[in-house]
Amino acid sequence: MTKTERQTQGWLRLSGRAPHDYAIILWLLSLLLFRRTLSTLASLSFHDELASHILLIPLISAFLIYLERKRIFRTHRYCPSIGAPILLLAVVVWYSLNALMSSLNGTDHDTNRLSAAAISIVLAWIGVFILVYGTSSFKAALFPLLFLLLMSPLPVVVAEHVVSVLQKGSADTCYALFRLMGIPVIRHGFLFSLPGVDIEVAEQCSGIHSALSLFIAGLLAEHVILQGYWKKACFILCIFPIAIFKNAVRIVAIAWLGIHVNPDFFHGPLHRQGGLPFSLLSLVLMAVLLWLLRRPFASFQAAPIIPAVGFWRRLV
Repeated sequence: MTKTERQTQGWLRLSGRAPHDYAIILWLLSLLLFRRTLSTLASLSFHDELASHILLIPLISAFLIYLERKRIFRTHRYCPSIGAPILLLAVVVWYSLNALMSSLNGTDHDTNRLSAAAISIVLAWIGVFILVYGTSSFKAALFPLLFLLLMSPLPVVVAEHVVSVLQKGSADTCYALFRLMGIPVIRHGFLFSLPGVDIEVAEQCSGIHSALSLFIAGLLAEHVILQGYWKKACFILCIFPIAIFKNAVRIVAIAWLGIHVNPDFFHGPLHRQGGLPFSLLSLVLMAVLLWLLRRPFASFQAAPIIPAVGFWRRLV
């Protein structure tokens, strides 16, 4: 610890103020500094389905920190040598990006600038946290702090790529389900010719909104329930396949009902606003996957080995 840090800590002890007081003061100053960007993010959250989660992210992060406060703040220590440079870097990046992108016009540039500005704000909050509480507390609060990055709206290029992947995955899965169910189908890219009707898996049918919601819910679930990096990574990697499968089941179910029950299903409430029953399917699949990953590794390994040994002995 440097001499400056020891003097600063001594001043903090003499002042009789808790570190939380300084954190709140610096956080309020950041709200004042970034008020325009934060206001824009709040407005976007009410008007854009892809950004509807933005206002919830800071609340969830703060709640997680509160739940784990004893572990996070157990060994807090004032750390200006790391926190102050990160805080200054965030401010410099924020002003630089505003100056760089202010000359660019268009909705895409506005979204990209807002995404970069939101990341700068999160970086500033992380700098404040390390400045007041130190690196040990930062490591303990790593997930809630990095979770704040979800405040950043998806850049246009990233959103388009995600939609493309989900759209293609949904179309491939729909084709497999149609064939499995014995429904006659001819596929032309994203267009399916079914008995008496043609349907298209358009970009609006990619399911990106529900996939993003599942991703956020999955992050929270793996943080609370799973132990071990490989289990968490495995679970996160399975979220988008689950979202694709759920979306394909929804498309196939609506198509089957429209063909065999009533054509109104193609344009009815189940098509426009009926995602809840199918979201329950994805939640059940995620719950089963969590249950499997929570089981001890030995049970996965021993279960297939014991029957195989018995079978081999019978053969010889």
